[in-house]
Amino acid sequence: MNKNILIASLLLVAVACKPGDKKAELEKLKVQKNELTSKIETLEKELGVKDTTAIKPIDVAVTPVEFAEFRHYLDIQGHIEGDQNIEVSPQSAGQVVKVNVKEGDHVVKGQILAELDSKLIMRGIDEIHSQLSLATTLYQKQKALWDQKIGSEVQYLTAKTNKESLERKLASMQEQLAMNKVKSPISGTVESIPFKIGQVISPGLPTSTIRVVNMSGVKVIADVAEAYSSKVRNGNEVLVSFPDIDEQIAARVTFGSKVIDQTNRTFRVEARLAHSRADLRANMIANLKISDYINKKAMIIPVNLIQKSMNNNYVMIAVQKGNQTVAMKRDIKTGNTYNAASEVIDGLKIGDKLITSGYLNLKDGQLIKL
Repeated sequence: MNKNILIASLLLVAVACKPGDKKAELEKLKVQKNELTSKIETLEKELGVKDTTAIKPIDVAVTPVEFAEFRHYLDIQGHIEGDQNIEVSPQSAGQVVKVNVKEGDHVVKGQILAELDSKLIMRGIDEIHSQLSLATTLYQKQKALWDQKIGSEVQYLTAKTNKESLERKLASMQEQLAMNKVKSPISGTVESIPFKIGQVISPGLPTSTIRVVNMSGVKVIADVAEAYSSKVRNGNEVLVSFPDIDEQIAARVTFGSKVIDQTNRTFRVEARLAHSRADLRANMIANLKISDYINKKAMIIPVNLIQKSMNNNYVMIAVQKGNQTVAMKRDIKTGNTYNAASEVIDGLKIGDKLITSGYLNLKDGQLIKL
């Protein structure tokens, strides 16, 4: 205002001058104008006076701060296992003479999957049957005599001992015969048979075991880093997804190992799925999101809105001052962060207008327009 009055006065003086002196006078006034303008600007800076009519507000967008549920998840990769995934091994070594099933067959508990050569055992059993038949006859006759007080006690006990010894030997041979039959301990599906008729197989060897899987019950298994041992417990919520299946299944941690693997410093966790699916396969990759922190009444803001100063994190909020809206810098303290969202535990209150667009390069106290 003062500046405009000064300029108008100088112009009036210039007009009042004689025509011959007008040009020289005009040049003189221009010099005075420039000097006065420079002095005025210097004084305004020193006094902190701002010409608010010359400042254009910055366009921004705001979002009010509200309470919402915040969940933090531990993202790890695991795999699927059937409740029953069994490698059936023979109990004795021998040559395979029969394979009664093929891969993909459904079997029931106790079903004979394969048989080993038992000719020698069967021959031994036949011999024992003959010996036992004679021993039983002798025992019965000796017992009848002993009941009539005829003969000696030694003869009776000898006959009894021979009979019982052969019975035990027969039972042992029959057990050996049973061990030559590979039986399924569960009901399920035959997944692999690594041997053929004529091969010699032995207990415990990978090439001698038939795999039977029952996928009616399914669990997800994963190894979790030791650092999370205090956060992951039985009952924690788990979201399970599969790269090849467009579905997310909710479950809970049903087992957490109490032993840390010394090789990779992890511990094992399991989450049992309530319902199996036909398209789930043993050893299929599964992605687990284990919930290790929940705040049902949290203030949550996008991570990208958080700016950093020398000492603190801060955000910009919109504040009404009189008939003007200005940006205000607000220092905040954050908690957990997950999926590009951060929990604010101090510095904001419900209803604060968080600047979500146009916040970059804003200064504290700068005029803004919503």
